[in-house]
Amino acid sequence: MKIGKIVSVEYDKFRVRLFATTKHSTVSINGQVYYFGNIGSYLKTNNATGDQILCEVSAILDYNQEGKLYSSFNLDSSREFIVKPIGTITTTGKFAMGVGIFPSLYNDVEIVTFQDLYKILSSQIEDDADDKIHHSIDIGYSKSLINYKISLSINRLFNIHTAVLGNSGSGKSNTIARILQEVFRKENNHAYGSKVILFDSNGEYPKAFNQNLNDDIHTIFYKPNVGETDEGVVKFTLPYYLMNLDEWLAFLMASERTQKPFWDKVLQECYKFYRMFNANDEDVVKQFANYIKWKTWRILSEIVGKADSDSSKMTIAKGAIQKMKDIYELVPKDEVPNDVVDDLDNFFSACIALCIVYYGNNNNSLSDALPKFVKHGDKAEFVVVSKVQSASLVRYETKTYKRNIGEAFEQIDESSAMKIDEEKLKSGEYFDYQFLKTAAELVLLEEEAKGNLRVREFTSTLMTRLDVFLYNSECVFMRDTNERYKNEEDYLAKVFGITENSNETQLICIDSSEVGTDVLELMTSVVSRILFDYRKKQKGENRRKHPVHLILDEAHRYVRKNTDYILRDNIFEKIAREGRKYSLFLLISSQRPSELSQTVLSQCGNYIVHRIQNEVDMNYIYSVLPYFSSDYVNKIKQAVPGEALIFGNCVPMPLMVKINQASPDPNSQNCEVDKEWFTIQEK
Repeated sequence: MKIGKIVSVEYDKFRVRLFATTKHSTVSINGQVYYFGNIGSYLKTNNATGDQILCEVSAILDYNQEGKLYSSFNLDSSREFIVKPIGTITTTGKFAMGVGIFPSLYNDVEIVTFQDLYKILSSQIEDDADDKIHHSIDIGYSKSLINYKISLSINRLFNIHTAVLGNSGSGKSNTIARILQEVFRKENNHAYGSKVILFDSNGEYPKAFNQNLNDDIHTIFYKPNVGETDEGVVKFTLPYYLMNLDEWLAFLMASERTQKPFWDKVLQECYKFYRMFNANDEDVVKQFANYIKWKTWRILSEIVGKADSDSSKMTIAKGAIQKMKDIYELVPKDEVPNDVVDDLDNFFSACIALCIVYYGNNNNSLSDALPKFVKHGDKAEFVVVSKVQSASLVRYETKTYKRNIGEAFEQIDESSAMKIDEEKLKSGEYFDYQFLKTAAELVLLEEEAKGNLRVREFTSTLMTRLDVFLYNSECVFMRDTNERYKNEEDYLAKVFGITENSNETQLICIDSSEVGTDVLELMTSVVSRILFDYRKKQKGENRRKHPVHLILDEAHRYVRKNTDYILRDNIFEKIAREGRKYSLFLLISSQRPSELSQTVLSQCGNYIVHRIQNEVDMNYIYSVLPYFSSDYVNKIKQAVPGEALIFGNCVPMPLMVKINQASPDPNSQNCEVDKEWFTIQEK
């Protein structure tokens, strides 16, 4: 139906003068009422080649009333629309954004019908001819073409990263809940092949998904710290031994250059302590006992090699020996052979005896003795330190014997100790975190012996953060002393139901509302990194099988744009750049777009933007997305809760949509303060 003609053509807008007979803003066509006189309404015109140009009403005015007083207005006077071109429908029925050939003056302007919009929007959605495969979900209704239902292509929405943005209370949680409900409620053939992992930062989503989903859809609700009132919630665990070195450094706030090598040594020593204290083989226990003696010998050798005074060196050496003895005391003696216990006791007693100073002089007792501690042949001898006292002098004498006598200890097997020293902790391999402080103390002693006397000062922040991990209640879910998972793949299979052949669980919701920002960032990053590493291992066709979708709620808390995030190599930026190749996709939700990583936001292919009024956030989106126009800004600012501007890969053109209400809705409603204040409570 024609409603007017074009009277002005500019590059970015056309002026349309309505016919005198077009007196209203509505018209009925085949029983369907169309509202064409509203801001945001769609109109169409033709160009010289017969293509249809789709336009959007951006302004309404009356050209006869400019400058006149309101009292002289004539409601039946001539009206004009300012319309902006959106895209072109070719004669073949294909739609594309932009205009190639512009319309001429006095071209007719017509109403856009449901059939017209269907041709545009359905071009990206396959027909549901095969009832076993669903191609679309209903998301809501068009704000521009009233009562027109908007459907989104499942493939185009989920095969690329997506961002859901908007102020608090604008409807982000409802949008995410509604999308997932539509997917998981499909009939005839359920979305059994899906895998959605939702990090719920506010504990909103269990209410939306704990009922009315298809029976074949398996949902798990996790929570790191489960309370007595958390019904139907499973305790979430993220074992510390699955963290890589960079993730440890991030959590401990360790510096890259100086503290990274230190903490790497700590992890390696911790692993050796675990092996040593949990060995069932007597020979293995003896090997690690030998390793402790070797470590002590190296520390003492470094100390006595310094040019300090004799008394100073011996004081430092005695302190180091005592600390090494304290480390040794952690050994569960009832699980260690008696001869090993006796050997270590004799060793430390001998070391302490050799550090005694008389009148400021040690007479090189320790330095002379140390070479005798290490065997040089195929078979170790036994070393004993004897007290020799005369009338004027007390000294200690070191001797070796072919057999074990009294308080002697077996010589150190250096080659055996070095083999143990070369053993390295493999990624994902279990070790007991309870030995971390002990291992750290050993490494500190080694560094101090080398002359790094300020090492404790330089690592003080790291050690404080280590206490957070060891003792803070927020980290309980990471402190699992049971070797539950053999490796990262075993963890993914048991916790997330991710295997090469099946997806046993379709929706995993992790309630992280009770953990702090640092722990939240660590938790989401480690899980995402493990998933990314797993997906990268898939080859050929397997890369496209069993896709995984990560939904990051309140993403600005841990997908930040600046360098303040604890993980220097942000895994989400890596997933944003490379994840699509391995069928690992992100859906990020945020109320503060300006705090999001520019890399992550720019790599999204779909955007669902609710109301944003903060100029900083809006300007940031504008700067990150090159095709984000000022028209978008105005639409987003004027949106009411529940409305969103959808643009990107999933729609052929930007659409203002009234999102359907999720049922049940997520637990994100505002408090009704007046009712809470003035409702009389029953006694």
